[in-house]
Amino acid sequence: MDTFQYIGASADLRGGFDWNLVFKWEYLSHAERSARLSDPTQVIRTPMIAGGLFSMDRQYFNKLGKYDMKMDVWGGENLEISFRQCGGSLEIVPCSRVGHVFRKRHPYTFPGGSGAVFARNTRRAAEVWMDDYKELYYRSQPLAKQVDFGDISERVRLREKLHCKPFRWYLKNVYPELQVPTLENSGDGHVIRQGPRCLDTMGHLVDGTLGMYPCHNTGGNQEWRFDNGLIRHHSLCISLSPEDRVTAVLAACDPTDDAQMWRRQGDIIRHAKLNACLDASRPALYLEQCDPDQITQQFSF
Repeated sequence: MDTFQYIGASADLRGGFDWNLVFKWEYLSHAERSARLSDPTQVIRTPMIAGGLFSMDRQYFNKLGKYDMKMDVWGGENLEISFRQCGGSLEIVPCSRVGHVFRKRHPYTFPGGSGAVFARNTRRAAEVWMDDYKELYYRSQPLAKQVDFGDISERVRLREKLHCKPFRWYLKNVYPELQVPTLENSGDGHVIRQGPRCLDTMGHLVDGTLGMYPCHNTGGNQEWRFDNGLIRHHSLCISLSPEDRVTAVLAACDPTDDAQMWRRQGDIIRHAKLNACLDASRPALYLEQCDPDQITQQFSF
């Protein structure tokens, strides 16, 4: 902002979101990163992109319906255009260079507050494009239902005119990595507890270690889901450090990565490929020879 210095970002990223419908950058899977080593200029298919980074043929942009002009001020437009499964594809081009100046404050105002404006825009995208899956957004952000989202009839007609795919198709073909809780039971994830302490990401991301922290019962860094052998925290999963294959670390979830596969056996968490279990006797969790009588290996869920 002050010097216009250019700071490069990782090329092993793509755009995604959680069910709160907030955009996030996420790391490619281990398999995808490995496949790109031979040609790092390959485009990256992405479920979503940040709003300021679209480049599109003008005629195609017009055909797809441009932006939703009844959204307000800022936010949500990247959701809305990424959800339109009406042809084409969304790709990140690693050889492109886009500089973004991060300012200390918005140079514009938000009538009713930025939260209300973002909720209105996000609701418009959800109501038009997400079908029944919009209920997962509302369960994640219940206060959003109190925000008026205006008239969406024009956007609904656009979707019908373009013969767009349903949101179920988008989840299956564009973003299969996004964990979809059942609409009947989409409550919060588990906590993994050991006495008064709970398994916690400690605010770390990819390659970061895990620890035990006093349970606060508010989800956040202590929210986990068990998913076909994976232990998930949103798009991150518990894996093993590639350096020592003993220390538990966070990695981009990848069902094909043996290091991320676990089994719950009673109160212990056993690695699916190794005869070893998670142990919390050190500041960072690590693998130790399984001992069901060892208190530091006993977890409740």
